[in-house]
Amino acid sequence: MTALPSVAPAAVAAVGADMFATAVADQAVAVERVDWTPPMDGTADDLATVAADPLRRDANALAVSRMLDVQAMLVGVAPASELLGLEKGQFLHAGPPIEWARASGPLRGALMGAAAFEGLVEDPEDAEALFASGSEVSLEPCHHRSAVGPMAGVVSPSMWMFVLEDPATGRRTYCSLNEGLGKVLRYGAYGPEVLERLRWMRDVLGPLLGEAVSAAGPVDATAILGQMLQMGDEAHNRNRAGTLMLLRDIAPSLVRSSRSSEEVAEAFAFMGGNDHFFLNVAMPACKLALDAARDVPGSTMVVAMARNGTDFGIQVSGTGDQWFTGPAQLADGLFLGDYGPEDANPDIGDSAITETAGIGGFAMAAAPAIVRFVGGTVPDALATSRRMREITIGENDRWPIPVLDFAGAATGIDVTSVCRTGILPQINTGMAGRVAGVGQVGAGLVTPPASIFPAALAALAERTRERAGS
Repeated sequence: MTALPSVAPAAVAAVGADMFATAVADQAVAVERVDWTPPMDGTADDLATVAADPLRRDANALAVSRMLDVQAMLVGVAPASELLGLEKGQFLHAGPPIEWARASGPLRGALMGAAAFEGLVEDPEDAEALFASGSEVSLEPCHHRSAVGPMAGVVSPSMWMFVLEDPATGRRTYCSLNEGLGKVLRYGAYGPEVLERLRWMRDVLGPLLGEAVSAAGPVDATAILGQMLQMGDEAHNRNRAGTLMLLRDIAPSLVRSSRSSEEVAEAFAFMGGNDHFFLNVAMPACKLALDAARDVPGSTMVVAMARNGTDFGIQVSGTGDQWFTGPAQLADGLFLGDYGPEDANPDIGDSAITETAGIGGFAMAAAPAIVRFVGGTVPDALATSRRMREITIGENDRWPIPVLDFAGAATGIDVTSVCRTGILPQINTGMAGRVAGVGQVGAGLVTPPASIFPAALAALAERTRERAGS
């Protein structure tokens, strides 16, 4: 028989039902109530299987190390037709695969505008029948062509794109140029001013940037991302410092370009007046790093999170190119003008690649000013960055967060940790109007649908059992 303690404990940690903590506290013993939730419903067997996988620990260490070894360099700017082999009638979009019939309002609006921009129709409204027929057009995720696209993420052959390259491997990723905020194609707007801006970007800004980046030499995007986190950006919804640093690096080459002084001044004004301009460099830089972590057998690390306005999808290192999808969620945040929640479309865009890499919503502690744009409070931002460390595999020392004593950004979302804790990745996002043609209506915070992580875990468990022959 075990003897009872003769001395009362100095303190007791309590989890679960509060009645036990209350009973101890009533006996004048200090109680520390600890947050704890059971694993997600239906995941216990799969968690046990994957946790016992002899490959998992080393596979995740390898996936993270491959990601951290990547140096993303901006090496060029060129048309999508040249870089991605896109032909007339071929369009890329954000998120997992989707067909026109299920496409959300902002994705439809962006496709209609892009069709007019490419000369397939005279009036964007006429493009609905074109896409509904599907006979002369095709849709494909940006991710399937090594690219990423913010919000609707629509890319057509004539659009110019940033080129990011890892010099050690020669691998490349791509992203279109940022159009600014408000009524822009990526938010589903397609009015005359949208098409006029796209033509200027095709005829002036793209060629000018291509000439300047080529003359300036590779620009170290990974290093800029590290500096941004120390200057108040989180590199998803706040890119002010990053945009200015990019301008600093290419400004001399812009001035020395073959373009007229008026065109150069116009480009300076456009980029300097658009605090989100660097986002379209940060996104492919993150994808370049995460793509290096793909296809490691046994790894439970998430390598992509993306939304098309209807579905939210993730891809995991150990399950190849398979998408795990669920319904995209509505963001909670602040609205522009008279817009409200009823005007917003569910979450959309490939920009969650920043959170997948450990910045954006994961690094909100580095950018307390962001709470004024997406809602929330500064303590919320600090708590979020700390909470994300519970579902990640490692840290990225090249992306330190000053207010967290320069700890590296939480890196490598682990499917098993998400299922075990119930903590979902936090994403900072813009909000597009539900109706095609409206544009941006706000910005806020959102999480993925919880169901996609147990689905990914089940696929990992199935592969684990197959390897074990059971």
